[in-house]
Amino acid sequence: MSNSQVNRIEFYLCPLSGHYTPFYADNFQSAGGDSAGISFTDDLNLTGTHVGCDTSQCGACVIHLNGIAVKSCSMLAVQANKSSITTIEGLAEDNKLHPVQEAFKENHGLQCGFCTPGMIMAAVDLINRKPILNEKIVREELEGNLCRCTGYQNIVKSILAAAEKVQA
Repeated sequence: MSNSQVNRIEFYLCPLSGHYTPFYADNFQSAGGDSAGISFTDDLNLTGTHVGCDTSQCGACVIHLNGIAVKSCSMLAVQANKSSITTIEGLAEDNKLHPVQEAFKENHGLQCGFCTPGMIMAAVDLINRKPILNEKIVREELEGNLCRCTGYQNIVKSILAAAEKVQA
């Protein structure tokens, strides 16, 4: 196998069922190839992972790679080889929204919705990493996620409400 091409990439995706299932992609280029986010949209029809800036600045493309939030637009698909990936579509289980998704719904944590999947994925990671949250911590942690519609107040309120539910 040459340095410039990988014959097969194997992802373990958690798109809709709450369970990881294998996905195989063939002939990805390791230099200049598709970003992981674009592959989700084009190859798998998972449209929740948005590519907003393509420069890792806005956070609309956040996914969980092996349980950790990453900006998928800044990585090549080949970098996710043999990894477990969860997109926004994989958070809900058994037709029940994840507590963070539910909190965004209950607290009006979205407007246009473009940044919402990335915000929610970042929030899930934040709640998993930091069990005790306050407004200052949430605002600091969201610095890599941009929203052009809100003043972040309801987003922060949603994350704090979700953290309370998860920890209860």
